[in-house]
Amino acid sequence: MRIDIITLFPEMCERVIDESITGQARRAGLVDIRCHNLRDYSDDRRRRVDDYPYGGGQGMLIKAEPVARCFEAICRQTSSRPLFIYMSPQGEVFRQSIAVELSGLENICLLCGHYEGIDERVLETMVDRQLSIGDFVLTGGELPALAITDAVARMIPGVLSENASFEDESHFSGLLEYPQYTRPPVWRGIPVPEVLKSGHAKNIADWKHEQSLERTARLRPDMLEKTSSD
Repeated sequence: MRIDIITLFPEMCERVIDESITGQARRAGLVDIRCHNLRDYSDDRRRRVDDYPYGGGQGMLIKAEPVARCFEAICRQTSSRPLFIYMSPQGEVFRQSIAVELSGLENICLLCGHYEGIDERVLETMVDRQLSIGDFVLTGGELPALAITDAVARMIPGVLSENASFEDESHFSGLLEYPQYTRPPVWRGIPVPEVLKSGHAKNIADWKHEQSLERTARLRPDMLEKTSSD
């Protein structure tokens, strides 16, 4: 799978991507992640990519042409047109099911906004989907793009040691993950639940499911409501 990120801060993105599991997957060739400096596609001698908005308003807007040039250059490099995704607080809230969906695609391209956003004509004519990581506003789209890159990359076969590594995690099944413990068996007077030390596979599985249900009902009841309505 190939993931392209269009950004004003490629060095920032590269530093994060090269760490941990995503970096290992990249170096192993399991995922091809490329960061593109939007300024490289500016027609301004000072490499500016923003301008004042028509009709007034606060701040500056990213111009349409540099974005179009960059995306078109990416399209020429890929075997198929990438799904073009804009990081926007106005977009659909990103969730685990979307990560799974995107991980099955051959190419995706993530566009990081900045300033007061991007010329609307890019959104109307080129962007396929807008995604948000929550109902709040950030300075730019880099952090959301990196979060989505990480969430998608770890779904790709071979990136994690086995599918159970993510299938048991919070949100994958629609429930929060059950509590987990490691050594010592008693820490500051608090013991590990006996069932986890019993070696009885079915009892352990039942306990984990019950704990997931209880934790979800207590911390995220909205998830149970959504599951029951689907």
